[in-house]
Amino acid sequence: MRNDGLLELRAMVSVASHRNFRAAAADLDMSSSALSRAVAAMEARMGVRLFHRTTRSVSLTEAGEQFLARVSPALREITDAMDLANAFRTTPAGTLRINTSQGAAQLILEPIVLEFLRRYPDMSVDLSAEGRFVDIVAEGFDAGIRLAEAVPQDMIAVAIGGDHSMAVVGSPEYFKERKKPKAPADLLEHECIRTRLPSGTLYRWEFSKHGEEIALDVKGRLTLDNYTLAIQAALAGAGLIYTSLSFLRDHIAERRLVRVLDDWTLPFPGLRLYYPVHRHTSAGLRAFIDLVHEMARSGTGRQLRRPQRVPST
Repeated sequence: MRNDGLLELRAMVSVASHRNFRAAAADLDMSSSALSRAVAAMEARMGVRLFHRTTRSVSLTEAGEQFLARVSPALREITDAMDLANAFRTTPAGTLRINTSQGAAQLILEPIVLEFLRRYPDMSVDLSAEGRFVDIVAEGFDAGIRLAEAVPQDMIAVAIGGDHSMAVVGSPEYFKERKKPKAPADLLEHECIRTRLPSGTLYRWEFSKHGEEIALDVKGRLTLDNYTLAIQAALAGAGLIYTSLSFLRDHIAERRLVRVLDDWTLPFPGLRLYYPVHRHTSAGLRAFIDLVHEMARSGTGRQLRRPQRVPST
């Protein structure tokens, strides 16, 4: 197969996966116009239309669906074969695609991802941080990083860092005229900064103590969909927030924020790197896994925290 033919196949599969030319072009690190030309060239060579295109949507034709069903497994075999050959290199090379959340990306970027790039100059990392949970196999990722409770059961999981904890905090100024809550129910008397999930629903603050579990719909006039903005609002005295303790340690240690209800926010299993069981592990992914194991042995992973402070202005 000519190299441009393989490119056209990858272009077709990516467009079918994303249902969007711009997103597929970003996935393949090429321009939208080049991607469009590649798909058009494949359709011209085959003499059949593979996609229905409008100004607002992209969908597969019947011929496109049948072609995709046959070609996708073959393309995965080709990719795996290339990864297998790459394993014989002295050092790994290529691109490692990892899907994660915004919060997890903040925690792993400096201690793990940047260290990986420093060690392996022939490797690139495409780190996709998004709120929605995706099927990493269907969307072409090598691995994912999420909290342990979100990892699919059919995946191999490797612990990154220790247990995870949430925390409720407010600024000293906020508490000057308010009593600190002693139990979750007391939060109903406080101004809380709420968080909207990627699905559009409001996040319920979760607490646990002595086997009792509570999920609370807190009240508040400010709702945000970004934890960094929530921290900034809390620093400004706008109310209480509920977020990962990893992002708050420096603020708590330097008394810019005060933690409350710590006996109700107990640790739980933290981040996991995960990847498919029945799939060849590329040299790049194996090197990344080895680095995670190394950091776990050295204790570095237990110190994962947000690398920079949230600005106060």
